[in-house]
Amino acid sequence: MDSHPIATTAPGARTRSQHQRRRRIVQAAAALASRGGVEAMQMRTVAERAGVALGTLYRYFPSKMDLVVAVVSEEIDLLESSIDRRPPSAPSAAGRAVDVLMRATRGLMREPELADALIRSLIIAEVDAPFGDRMAGLLLRVATGGLTVEAATEEQFVLAGSLAGVWVQELLEMLRGRRTYEQVQHRIEIAASRLLAGF
Repeated sequence: MDSHPIATTAPGARTRSQHQRRRRIVQAAAALASRGGVEAMQMRTVAERAGVALGTLYRYFPSKMDLVVAVVSEEIDLLESSIDRRPPSAPSAAGRAVDVLMRATRGLMREPELADALIRSLIIAEVDAPFGDRMAGLLLRVATGGLTVEAATEEQFVLAGSLAGVWVQELLEMLRGRRTYEQVQHRIEIAASRLLAGF
């Protein structure tokens, strides 16, 4: 039994160190997936690379799928901060949405093994993966100049979600070597111009 009194650690410091440990685990998992896909994300290997005990890893992430979802969330966080730093400047809602999706495509394609692993895993996800909803929310915000999911109509949210779905499918085709970057962009431009016409 651990004899260290918990009260000696300030709650803020404990939370901060937990956050750093979680981040280290997610980064270790992403690094492994970028070299060998989801198969390379073995829980024991992730724990070793992150410098944590296997039990600690399972406390943060009960399954490999939970870890995949966390890696995806991290990728979306990076995309969101990139958009906050450099918002899309296209005059139309569709143009702004295309800018975001192609920016996300370029980011993911820098690590094609990781992109492939994440997209495939999300398609067969057995855990609640908020990827689609987060991308739809992001597209809504960018396309409308700040509209939140809560303030949007159901139709607006569904249309933004449909565009996110088209993007995922096109990304998969690109990863399989069936589409070039230019073809993906052209197809997403067509989909965005139709789906977001009323925005």
